[in-house]
Amino acid sequence: MTTQNSDDKNNTPAQDYRATLNLPDTPFPMRGDLPKREPAWVKEWEDQGVYKKLREARCGAPKFVLHDGPPYANGQIHIGHAANKILKDMIVKARQLKGMDAAYIPGWDCHGLPIENQIEKTFGRGLPRDEVQAKSRAYAGEQIDAQRQDFKRLGVLGEWGNPYRTMNFANEAGEIRVLQRLFERGFVYRGLKPVYWCFDCGSSLAEFEIEYQDKQSPAVDVAFLSAEPAKLAAAFGLPALDKQAFTVIWTTTPWTIPANQALNLNPELSYALVDTPRGIFLVAEALVEKCLARWQLEGSVLATTAGKNLAMLQFKHPLAHVDAGYDRTSPVYLADYATAEDGTGVVHSAPAYGLDDFQSCVAHGLAFKDILNPVQGNGQYEAGLPLFGGLHIWKANAVIAQTLEDAGRLLSHVKITHSYPHCWRHKTPVIYRAAAQWFVRMDEAEVGTAGVFAQEKPAKSLRQTALDAIAETSFYPENGRARLHDMIKGRPDWCISRQRSWGVPLPIFLHKDTGQPHPQTLAFIARAADLVEQGGVEAWAKLEAAEWLGAEAENYSKGADILDVWFDSGSTFQHVLGGSHAGAAHASGPEADLYLEGHDQHRGWFHSSLLIACALYGRAPYKGLLTHGFVVDGRGRKMSKSEGNVVAPQAVSEKMGAEIIRLWCASTDYSGDLGLDDKILARVVDAYRRIRNTLRFLLANVSDFDAAAEALPLDQLLEVDRFALARAAELQADILAHFERYEFHPVVAKLQVYCSEDLGAFYLDVLKDRLYTTAPKSLARRSAQTALWHITQAMLRWMAPFLSFTAEEAWKVFAAAQPGQSIFTETYWQFNEPDAALLAKWGRIREIREAVNKAIEDVRKTGGVGSSLQAEVRLGLQSSDLSLLQSLGADLKFVLITSAAQLEAADELTVTVTPSGHAKCERCWHYSADVGSIKAHPGLCGRCDSNLHGAGETRKVA
Repeated sequence: MTTQNSDDKNNTPAQDYRATLNLPDTPFPMRGDLPKREPAWVKEWEDQGVYKKLREARCGAPKFVLHDGPPYANGQIHIGHAANKILKDMIVKARQLKGMDAAYIPGWDCHGLPIENQIEKTFGRGLPRDEVQAKSRAYAGEQIDAQRQDFKRLGVLGEWGNPYRTMNFANEAGEIRVLQRLFERGFVYRGLKPVYWCFDCGSSLAEFEIEYQDKQSPAVDVAFLSAEPAKLAAAFGLPALDKQAFTVIWTTTPWTIPANQALNLNPELSYALVDTPRGIFLVAEALVEKCLARWQLEGSVLATTAGKNLAMLQFKHPLAHVDAGYDRTSPVYLADYATAEDGTGVVHSAPAYGLDDFQSCVAHGLAFKDILNPVQGNGQYEAGLPLFGGLHIWKANAVIAQTLEDAGRLLSHVKITHSYPHCWRHKTPVIYRAAAQWFVRMDEAEVGTAGVFAQEKPAKSLRQTALDAIAETSFYPENGRARLHDMIKGRPDWCISRQRSWGVPLPIFLHKDTGQPHPQTLAFIARAADLVEQGGVEAWAKLEAAEWLGAEAENYSKGADILDVWFDSGSTFQHVLGGSHAGAAHASGPEADLYLEGHDQHRGWFHSSLLIACALYGRAPYKGLLTHGFVVDGRGRKMSKSEGNVVAPQAVSEKMGAEIIRLWCASTDYSGDLGLDDKILARVVDAYRRIRNTLRFLLANVSDFDAAAEALPLDQLLEVDRFALARAAELQADILAHFERYEFHPVVAKLQVYCSEDLGAFYLDVLKDRLYTTAPKSLARRSAQTALWHITQAMLRWMAPFLSFTAEEAWKVFAAAQPGQSIFTETYWQFNEPDAALLAKWGRIREIREAVNKAIEDVRKTGGVGSSLQAEVRLGLQSSDLSLLQSLGADLKFVLITSAAQLEAADELTVTVTPSGHAKCERCWHYSADVGSIKAHPGLCGRCDSNLHGAGETRKVA
């Protein structure tokens, strides 16, 4: 309200009535000053043990278990980490406010190649295993400490003093016990099989560790000379062949040609013999024209036959006449994976470097010991390989192509770009390479290799069990179900062994001659778990075989392989939820209500956890899976230093505050990629200011309100106050339904609309006159304050999961009578059931009010009135609306925020706006006929005079 009245009609000097108004006041500042003040809140939460108080407040309550997918303990956290942790924090806090015991146990993935690589970069290659392990453990600990501080700075509450770490001795031992149980159930076997191999890792990789990127490769057509031309002619119904005859293969991996051991044809395809100037060529009939065009040859088909008629025909290796080391034949095996979609319809088979090739050759009787495997773990051919020994395979491609051309066996050589498997970590191409590895079987539940240790036979295969478990799991968003289902449906057996130093061992002794595990393997695994529980993985590394095997040690070698890092994280539900932090889990067992990670974890943590839990228990380790997208820039591009579009959470926290990152995360639809750049952050800052300013208004206007002594019964509130509470109750039901589905961006959007429209543009706007001008302890003001107090109680709880710093700051002001208490120990506010009739009535009143505001604004633009209080309005209304507004009585003008309002019947809504002809009250700014009529206070209207010096005005509705 103003202290001057420049357009007042009387000439009495204006008096200053500001001190008579109930002007709002609060220590809650307009500016959040978040970068400076947030660290103090983090420290206070830690000093006061807020997380412990949360646990105490929910002791005995129903549990909600979100199991944390462990980030890798290597390097600073990035914005993706921040989004992930904040989303988890919001969900846990929302469940806590629901009244549940929602503990949050943060975790870290501590073993594996990235850490080992970092040690090699720092200290050099070739370190002894015990040194690698000691330095890796120390490094991981340092990284965890740094990441923990960044996560806490984001306002994430959790058991930071006692997180789980996969390198904790108990967890390492627990993982070994999980391995033992998988042995006992017959799921683990050792075998020679092609597995993904990364030269940079120097190790096998699991399916989870593969991603596909474009790669340029040489594509070659290579001719294999028939070793049995008479049999070949007979197979096509020809008496003889008058030229040299060849079959032709097409491949994008020339480096595999030295290891060729067979050829594959499809039994159901039709194959043709094609006569050309360079000889007679055998290819799929459907591809003859394409092949001739690619080879730049003319030719004609001599005869055709089905592939099944060509089985076991022999062809010579294409370099057999160049070097005696290749003087061998390749038999024709029949296989469905040979197709006429591209190439020649004939597939060259190097069983060491392709899973289909391997299975085909083994099925046709090729012994493991006879499989040619000249590629070493570093990508080089073994030195003794004829013609190409010592070459790295990627460099050998060109040399092999040239050698084939010189030998007269190359028909075509071009470069193509195609999708190719790459290492997830190094982003470099990988190959399939046969190696003796440990596997978890997907399709056989019965005893198999190493199955002598099986003590039971599961009813279903692991694949089927996992697919059944997926059907029982809830997915957020739902499309994750199909993605995980398809991955499980088509995946091969899981290779769980790695050839590295820093990880949990496969504590197995293998016979030096047979390669078979020791008969007492199960007992040794159990013993190893106890050993590691006392001394970590280092204790196994230091163990001499003779200490356990005695004289038998001469015949056995101690296994040096470690478990796949996905086995580490995938088994944490067992030894964290079922072990180190069992108190935070369900009493029924190690099953989480929710796993939450980026959508890439369908092939990672979600995947490995599912397989291990299904192998152990026949069910998933989670009831629900929530996936979020990756953080990209505002144009949808992946963030990278080279693009200059990286947004670091540390920088945003220092400049704008972590609360802005939290609000951004909450306001973004995480089911897709999360866009972030400076413009997006600026919009988030504006949204934050609007919410904070609304909150400040609420706090300021209940600062002198003692709810315990002064709150009115809800049925005694003025009607507009009861409407405001009904609207808040309606919104809360909507918000809690979103929280139940782990949805936050609709909540933020609706909260902003609520602050700006429901409160700012209507309820608080209507309320200001009553709050400021009526007597401090009047029924009218206490009614308004009662409503505001309830709304503030509710709103702070709605905000708390995502605007945690602000909600806690405001709670300290709002609940000053409860020092030391946290908003997070509270539960959602309890409202009465929303009055549907009241909501409908005031919904229509607000629509009419909008029409009035528009009419006043149109007049104001022409200079006819200044503020809306200078206006008097006459409304023409249909009968239903007329009775609606008549029910407001004299309070109608307060709802419309005009100095006078008249009603009349009409066929449709009409609004007539005229400027008031009366003087303006110096205190309430209303224009009234009685201003100047009070001799002692000529600047006041009768209403203000009564509020100051008399019994006070009576408000019935607003």
